[in-house]
Amino acid sequence: MKTINAIAALAAATSVYAAPSPTEQLEARASSLTAITVKGNAFFQGNNRFYIRGVDYQPGGSSKLIDPLADSTTCTRDIAKFTKLGLNTVRVYTVDNTANHDACMSALAAAGMYLVLDVNTPLYSINRATPAPSYNSVYLKNIFATIDAFANYTNTLAFFSGNEVINDDSTTPAAPYVKAVTRDMRQYIGSRGYRQIPVGYSAADVDSNRLEMAQYMNCGPDDERSDFFAFNDYSWCDPSSFKISGWEQKVKNFTSYGLPIFLSEYGCNTNAREFEEVASLYSKEMTSVYSGGLVYEYSEEGSKYGLVTINSDGTITEGADFAALKTALAGTASPTGDGGYNSTGGASGCPPKSANWEVSGDSLPAIPSAAADMMKTGAGKGFGLTGTGSQNAGGTSTGTATPGSGSVTATGTAKKSSAPGRQPSFDKTPIFIAGVAIAFSLFGACLL
Repeated sequence: MKTINAIAALAAATSVYAAPSPTEQLEARASSLTAITVKGNAFFQGNNRFYIRGVDYQPGGSSKLIDPLADSTTCTRDIAKFTKLGLNTVRVYTVDNTANHDACMSALAAAGMYLVLDVNTPLYSINRATPAPSYNSVYLKNIFATIDAFANYTNTLAFFSGNEVINDDSTTPAAPYVKAVTRDMRQYIGSRGYRQIPVGYSAADVDSNRLEMAQYMNCGPDDERSDFFAFNDYSWCDPSSFKISGWEQKVKNFTSYGLPIFLSEYGCNTNAREFEEVASLYSKEMTSVYSGGLVYEYSEEGSKYGLVTINSDGTITEGADFAALKTALAGTASPTGDGGYNSTGGASGCPPKSANWEVSGDSLPAIPSAAADMMKTGAGKGFGLTGTGSQNAGGTSTGTATPGSGSVTATGTAKKSSAPGRQPSFDKTPIFIAGVAIAFSLFGACLL
């Protein structure tokens, strides 16, 4: 639903490639949360199965670029609401990779919450209409810098390499570029010595090629395969059911899929939202295949999907959807045990070329040479939200990747980005702030 490619298609600015600035060694930030890992087709928190119970969080919407994790006042206000809903994860679509995120990330961790982060911005993204020139070293530098900015937070659950880049059958030729970006991100994470943070793609709600896209992101050599697959799904419109909504058939379609699957957006608003799908999503009829999902969306941005309204004075008004989701989640516990997951995982076969899938085989563009050098040198400082853009910045791929070229061959030491004010020590202040916010939230709940 929330897409940046329409804006990106208008960007034709050039950029000057900046050499990486000096970096300093940085220890992984302290956190009360255990980093999430992938086992088979599921996520795990230590030895326990982990289900995403989350919301999509981007105050200001796609038209007003705001980094909600760079403002401690904003994020701690909203964390109180996340806690009231019973969430464990938030998705953020856009961040400023030059800003300091320590306070908000620590406050999220103190509240028991993880982050799923989109690394693209409107000016630094793959253009679905002309993907080849937009896949370049300037673009990759910026998304690598975003990885640097968040990789050392243990509550960074996962990175999205793209969101709804393929949104119909005619845009499927962009798939190799999405997959190449996923490969490059995974290689960068390994080469820079970070923990193995899952990287995957958020697909559009397109019936004609959803399964093909999932298969494609999980086929080929190991270095080219994703760590998970997510898709946006608005097919369950209350009142409905597991069968009527089509969710039963989707579970059957993905039963043998070897990667974790979750819903990166859900919550149809055609009718009043009661979030009846929550009971199915976290039941054993789905948990052998699915690992939860993220409700679209936290704040009202003009599309009538918001759970809350952010008033002009910064206060929050909870809507009817907020109460409905809170009730649905509170009444639905995750299954005990491992949820019947597939412990072996495994690769898929690449989908054949067809009328609705205009991709043949698994050939990917080779990483641009300047971006390949960053595996050793690091990305340096990113361009933030005010850069000139990367759509036609040059430094593109000059050939086809050879099998195994995305493998991690030399592991470096995890580095800090050049974002200002980042400190290796752990600041306990956000924990206190989050605690106060949570206390007020609980106090308010008692008054209802």
